[in-house]
Amino acid sequence: QVLLEESGGGLVQAGGSLTLSCSASGSIFSIDAMDWYRQAPGKQRELVASITSHGSTEYENYAAAVMGRFTISRDTENRVVLQMNSLKPEDTAVYYCKTVARDSRWSALTDYWGQGTQVTVSS
Repeated sequence: QVLLEESGGGLVQAGGSLTLSCSASGSIFSIDAMDWYRQAPGKQRELVASITSHGSTEYENYAAAVMGRFTISRDTENRVVLQMNSLKPEDTAVYYCKTVARDSRWSALTDYWGQGTQVTVSS
């Protein structure tokens, strides 16, 4: 099994910045992708950003709502960072890290989720 630990959430004023991190640990054979989702009260969980790595090449995708303001990156094999700039009140949500990974060579690809971290943006 793969464990995800998130940190970096908090309270910030509109226009401010936060950095979220997610570290994967446990039994890890390979990681196919690492993603950030968010869910605001009364709304569906939505994909915010994703990153996949193949060799030395990284592929990043962003939701339209955060394009140009958020940046996803991997600073190690098992750690992903979401840099959030120019935060808006509508960014307020619980942010979840998700990885698609195998815990052995013969395991199927499986989704693993972090516990979530609260981001609150005040106006």
